[in-house]
Amino acid sequence: MPRKKKKIFKKKGRIIKDLTRNIFKILNEDSDKFYNYKQIASKMGISDTDGKTQILKKLAELTANKKIKEVDRGKFQINEDRKYSLGTLDITSNGNGYFISDDYEEDIFVPNVNLGKGLHGDMVKVYVYKKRRSNKLEADVVEVVERAKSDFVGVLQLNKNFGFVLPDSNKMYADIFISQSKLNGAEHGDKVQATIIDWPEKSKNPFGKITKVLGKPGDHNTEMHSILLEYDLPYEFPSEVEKDAETLSIEITKDEITKRRDMRSDLTFTIDPKDAKDFDDALSFTKLENGNYEIGIHIADVSHYVQPKTILDAEAYERATSVYLVDRVVPMLPEMLSNGVCSLRPNEEKLTFSAVFEINEKAQIIKQWFGRTVTYSDKRFAYEEAQVIIENKNNIVPANVSLTGKEYKVDDAIVEAILKLDELAKILRKKRMKQGAISFDRVEVKFHLDKAANPVGVYFKEAKDANKLIEEFMLLANRKVAEFIGKSKGGKPSNKTFVYRVHDEPDIEKLASLQNIISKFGYKINTDTRESTSDSLNQLLSDVHGKAESNMIETLAIRSMSKAVYTTQNIGHYGLAFDYYSHFTSPIRRYPDVMTHRLLQHYLDGGNSAKQEVYEEKCKHSSKREELASKAERDSIKYMQVKYMQDHKDEIFNGVITGVTEWGIYVEITKNKCEGMVRIRDIKSDYYIFDEEQYAIVGQSTKQMYQLGDNVQVQVKKTDLERKHLDFNLIEE
Repeated sequence: MPRKKKKIFKKKGRIIKDLTRNIFKILNEDSDKFYNYKQIASKMGISDTDGKTQILKKLAELTANKKIKEVDRGKFQINEDRKYSLGTLDITSNGNGYFISDDYEEDIFVPNVNLGKGLHGDMVKVYVYKKRRSNKLEADVVEVVERAKSDFVGVLQLNKNFGFVLPDSNKMYADIFISQSKLNGAEHGDKVQATIIDWPEKSKNPFGKITKVLGKPGDHNTEMHSILLEYDLPYEFPSEVEKDAETLSIEITKDEITKRRDMRSDLTFTIDPKDAKDFDDALSFTKLENGNYEIGIHIADVSHYVQPKTILDAEAYERATSVYLVDRVVPMLPEMLSNGVCSLRPNEEKLTFSAVFEINEKAQIIKQWFGRTVTYSDKRFAYEEAQVIIENKNNIVPANVSLTGKEYKVDDAIVEAILKLDELAKILRKKRMKQGAISFDRVEVKFHLDKAANPVGVYFKEAKDANKLIEEFMLLANRKVAEFIGKSKGGKPSNKTFVYRVHDEPDIEKLASLQNIISKFGYKINTDTRESTSDSLNQLLSDVHGKAESNMIETLAIRSMSKAVYTTQNIGHYGLAFDYYSHFTSPIRRYPDVMTHRLLQHYLDGGNSAKQEVYEEKCKHSSKREELASKAERDSIKYMQVKYMQDHKDEIFNGVITGVTEWGIYVEITKNKCEGMVRIRDIKSDYYIFDEEQYAIVGQSTKQMYQLGDNVQVQVKKTDLERKHLDFNLIEE
């Protein structure tokens, strides 16, 4: 429950708290007006002589420092020459913030008393100043220009006549006041969505209304829906969108087939996760008379069904991506499209958009063709099934495939196709790595779920040859489509507007920080050149693979990288070592791929360059939605980890220290990758303090040190499903 609001003035003889800030606040209300000390005192609720004297002295000091100006005798006004900047506010979990702006090379600290009414992600106007003693820059929020969001998920705590919503997010520092008339049927203890509707000047808390009652905290569906709504991600389609999808014509007419390249007779198959329901892509394989191979990468032709300026398109754009939580998929398109008409299911004719290549034995591209096709998938494989074929390539064909104990035979032609595609994919991958691509083959944490979606087991999923086969041919299609549009015949940029997936070079300071940490484990990276950086990063990832510290170091290495984004401004893709790269292969689940298809067809038809500013705006929106979806997916994994650990409180686990802070150490359990915190106050053997330079906490009497990367044993102390947080007890020697 929120604390009572503290008055900003003090009794006679006491120093007025936040006096400078509150003077600025008053003068900033209208920068054209001016105030004398009596008016300022009145606005601050100060009536005693001592308080007014403090105001007079502070006004004189601020005038001398040119932070305000005296426009007439005893009348003061804000100094418009002060340094104001626009940027984004990033709130930390401890309630302070950072101001992020292109005006400054580094993020600027914003103490919580200077946040004003700025919230995480808001665009704000700040005054930047230097602290007297440290000379470090700090910022003071003077205006919220644009709210990042107004909807928050939390738990309702009711009093007799009003309530407060306590937000789930640790970045939302203010509880939301709810009057009785705005409860919308919510009861005490409900998990709800609240919308901020006002934030009165003199109120510590924003005022809001309950817009959705999600259920009781801890209920599985309630928590999953809460995760989605926290990141403004919908969990159901509006009825009008569903109806629009149902009215689509799904018949593949003879007239439509005549407009396309007919590839229904080509051997075609899909390879996807065994639990996949939507199949974006298929591969076709034909051995040519000249000894080369014609390989088709066939992608669902979503843009045929989802037309611009329709309800379906507007919804797909707004979502921009499918969201993959642990126990469910929230699709970008209604199920009728994503799992039905657009999905490249076996033994069904489908409309597709294809990249078709003639490739020789050395995996060199001899010819290429892009365009709309009609295809027929002969077979659907799970990755595991294709992997069996690859691993048994020396056995007599046709291969026997067994996934669930039931064996079946695969046709010779399909076995031959998969083995040849695997061979070519390995050549393509080897070339890519030689050119400087970075191999982040991370182990994914997966859960075995029971019928009620409770986690009953944890397993790790690692990319094998079958996964890499599909990855290489999808990368090939994405790269070649981007080159086809982005490069002119002379090899120079074509200046045609296109949607690129770009990845900038890593930040040298982040790499230095990574080097500092990994040196504790005996590893190193060489950042002298672009080539040495990528080579040494690959060596690092190879060296740590399978070791206790692997997940931590891989995570830190990824964080040292820039973020990949969508844009019309091509700078290449550093991580893949491609000069041109786009997303073409997943239009069922990514809106940028839909845009890529439309633009590709537009240029194939001889169209002029599309409006760059229109597509750049759409790219920014898609990048933002992708980031939100990624956060929701991570939260769902954390939730499942906490839920899983609820049933393992009596066990002792081996773990590795993955983070050290002034309040405790983070430990990742080796067996299941679940991460929790050991709070310093819970370590009873000594008084420990944080040693920032050594990434350690050190006992003051025993000098016992717990350092980043150390192997330790822990036991679950507390599981908090709502906060998705684990507390551990350290098992001390």
